[in-house]
Parts: sequence; structure tokens; C-alpha cells
Amino acid sequence: MSKVYLSHHNIVSALGFTAQEVVDNIKNEISGLSLIDDPEVFNTPFYGSIIPTADLTNAFKPLEKAITYTKLEKMMLLSLHRTITASAISLNEKVGLIISSTKGNIDVLNQTTFPKERAYLGALGSVIKDYFGFKNDAIIISNACVSGLLATAIAKRYIKEGVYNHVFIVSGDTLNPFVLSGFNSFQAMSNKPCKPFDKERSGVNLGEAAASVLVTSTPDKLCPEAVALLGDGSRNDANHISGPSRTGEGLFRSITAAIKEANISPIDIDFISAHGTATLFNDEMEAIAFNRLGFNTTPTHSLKGYFGHTLGASGLIETLIGMHSLHQNTLFKSLGYSTHGVSKPLNIIEKTTPQKNTIFLKTASGFGGSNTAVLFKKVN
Repeated sequence: MSKVYLSHHNIVSALGFTAQEVVDNIKNEISGLSLIDDPEVFNTPFYGSIIPTADLTNAFKPLEKAITYTKLEKMMLLSLHRTITASAISLNEKVGLIISSTKGNIDVLNQTTFPKERAYLGALGSVIKDYFGFKNDAIIISNACVSGLLATAIAKRYIKEGVYNHVFIVSGDTLNPFVLSGFNSFQAMSNKPCKPFDKERSGVNLGEAAASVLVTSTPDKLCPEAVALLGDGSRNDANHISGPSRTGEGLFRSITAAIKEANISPIDIDFISAHGTATLFNDEMEAIAFNRLGFNTTPTHSLKGYFGHTLGASGLIETLIGMHSLHQNTLFKSLGYSTHGVSKPLNIIEKTTPQKNTIFLKTASGFGGSNTAVLFKKVN
């Protein structure tokens, strides 16, 4: 079977509108989190990362067409445009489109600029498809916070089955009152910058972002940071609508499946890009699952201290940063961590450090008991 690669890519976030700009900021330990005091976004101040509307409007201006686009659509279109352009791939019948989002255009329900039907995920798919002229309907993945990472595994399957030669993925979510009020009702939002795996962690920060990537089986379509997708696993622990398994069972099984497909040993994994939301139960669950697999000494980080939790985009964004970590042979600091705060030992990356890297594990866990794990290997 031919290999499947992740290649050309882009990130649109509070840390920048290119992947390189975002990675440079992370390497310099710069966070996109800030105190947001805007009653139109939420009725009380909160820490999060938000893309300035003026900056997005200016960046999107060259791409404008006759119709009006939502903020999320502009974020996704801008990111995907840059990835498609860099790939130089013609959008024929053998090119697929996957869109991953947790809530999509749900914010249109609170205003009158757009029809309510625009909130449907299928409508979002049609907007993206029609803008670029994809020949096939968009495949929508909305499986809570594993959506962005799960999209890479699904793209791999479409390519392995010969349905497509190439698949473009675009992931995104925005900050809006619906999402913020939901997390606030769980008492899951921190009133200060988040601290994944730390003793003083007190909850999640939320953020907005979009990311895109080309998934391909064609070796001559690879960018310098390209990776091969070695193996993946997705399992639902069926524990609770919002609470993760206390034993980490779903994540444990997801990682086990990914390692088995990749045909590697756990000791071959150079670092782990964890979900790391900085909530009490999520970080504890991950620590338990990682220890069950013998990862207590494997360098591990969470990137939520740079973006907050960007929901359906988070898994893909953090995968793209992992690609750069492999390419640069650098471990990026887990921002916000200082004192160990979970019951099991973990080797949390406390400062950005040079290290030769070949393989990394990306994990994601979400509401409804969803868990996904994917292994990636450096190509160049």
C-alpha cells in the first residue's frame, strides 16, 4: 500500500496567518492568549485567543467575491486558499474536501445578516466547495474536539481505498456566546491563562482559529515539513456526555491501535503532543492513559497555552506545529506548566529544547467520550 503524507499547510490564528509565523511565535514562547473584555463576545471578561476582525478583513480582501461571508468562512477560505495555491494541485474528480468543525457557523443564529440555514454544517460545506470549485461534495466531520485530528485519519482512508488521490482538510471554529456560555456552565473556564498538567490549573481557555493541510499519496507534492501518517486509532470510552473516562480507557485503546497499525514500538516515539486542556479531569485522564502505555518519560507538551482550546481546529493545528517540531528537531515548551499537578509522572517539556525528532504522537479527546490518536513520521 502506498504511503499517505501530510504536506502543504496553513494556520490562521491570533498568533499569525501563516504556519511559519505561528511556529516562530511558539518557539519564542509568545502566547496569543489575552484578557478579552467585550460584552458582544461574552458578558464577563475571560482569557482566550481571538483573531482581530480588522486583520482578518484586510487579509481576506483580495479573496472577496460578490457574496458575504461569515467570520468562520473567511478564516477557512483564507487558510485553504493559501494551502491550495502552495500545492499547485488541480481540483479534479480525484481531489476530496474534508471540513472539520465542532460548531461551525452557529453564531449566525444570534444575528440577522445571514439566514438561519447558514448555521447548518452542510451549508458551510457548500460555501467552501463552491468557492474553490471542488468537483465533489464536502465531507463534514463534527465529532467534538477530536474533529481536526480525526479528519487526517479519514483522509488517509479515502486515499488508501483509492477514492481520492489528494484530500484537502480545512478545520475551524470561532469564539461566540453559545460556546462560551456552554463551557462556563460546566464551570470549566479559567479566569487566568491556562496551565495544562500543572498543580494550579483551574480550567480551559477558549480560542478561535482555522487550519488547512493537503493529504496526499504523491511524493512529489511534499513540502519541507511533510510527514507520513503511520497509524491511527479512534475509540469512544462511552463514559459521560462531557467527562472523560477516569481510567483513560478510550485514549489508551486509541493509542494502542495507532501503534499496532504503525508497527512501531512505544520507545520509537520522540514526543507527544497531548490534548492538555488544563481541566482537572482531562489532564488527569491523559496522565493515566500515557502511564498505562509506558510514556511517563516521553517528552510531552500541550499547546493550549498558546492558542487556548480551538475546538474542532485544535487537533489539526497542533498536528501542523508537530510537523514543524520534527522538521526543526525542536521540542516546544508546554506553556503555563511549572509544578506537576497530575497523579502520574509525566515528562512535561518545560523549555523549548533542541532534540532530534523522527516520530511524534498526537492525541485528542472530546465530549461524548471521543478519543483519537495519530502517529506521524518525518519524511525529509
